[in-house]
Amino acid sequence: MKLACADFTWPLLPHDRVLTLIRMLDIEALDLGLFGGRSHVRPEHVRADIPMWAGILKERITRAGLELADVFIQAPDFATMAVNHPDPRQREDAAAFFRDMLDLARRLEAPGMTILPGLRFDDESWDASIRRSADELAWRVEAAAKLGIVLSVEGHLGSNVDTPEKLARLVELTPGLKLTLDYTHFAYAGFPDAEVEPLLAHARHFHCRGAARGRLQTPFCENTIDYSRVISKLRDLGYAGYFGIEYVWQDWEGCNRCDNISETIQFRDFARAAFAESK
Repeated sequence: MKLACADFTWPLLPHDRVLTLIRMLDIEALDLGLFGGRSHVRPEHVRADIPMWAGILKERITRAGLELADVFIQAPDFATMAVNHPDPRQREDAAAFFRDMLDLARRLEAPGMTILPGLRFDDESWDASIRRSADELAWRVEAAAKLGIVLSVEGHLGSNVDTPEKLARLVELTPGLKLTLDYTHFAYAGFPDAEVEPLLAHARHFHCRGAARGRLQTPFCENTIDYSRVISKLRDLGYAGYFGIEYVWQDWEGCNRCDNISETIQFRDFARAAFAESK
């Protein structure tokens, strides 16, 4: 396993300096985030000239001496651009957005791409919501695979797969779909690691940061997730992806209260020691 780090960990620094910082931290790879309205590089800007932005980003990544681990895409509005929106016209807009972002990922030669799984709308059943997500994700998985890109989703707070059981159901219904697995959303909701662990078998990418019940992000010293066991299990499964350290800095769920440099360094050193022990 190699380490990766998210560029959105440091939103106040210029993007090229963030990439330089990641390499200065002796981390090999980049998790590139394109989040509507809030990331360094925003999808609404990229869509205006995808070839130009692909060139800019490739040059930045190469100059920083980084590998590209993942391209994480989020639309400007989670609800109106959800993959499983009940309105077919909204789904068409979401499909066009996906195709443009997939084109960017192709041009960047990304090994994988992460998107969001969808939402539950109004009083529809959870099963109906998840099935519509599966239908929409199925063609996306195939489209990405034709370009050599593995597509994964991240189960997150507020999504229609906000429990390990629901996320497992989505994977079951969607052949070829992989996970960008992030225990923190489940730890926040009070799920023990043991209930999340079966999902490791479906992981294409992994996100790591400190978390605990009721706390989506914590310092290293207050983390309750057993990442030693996670790394050991990933090794047992023959996982060959990246282990991404993903601290964020935003005024949501207290995610602006950590020193992200110090916490990233602590998890970097912890993960490298765990990698060595699990060989």
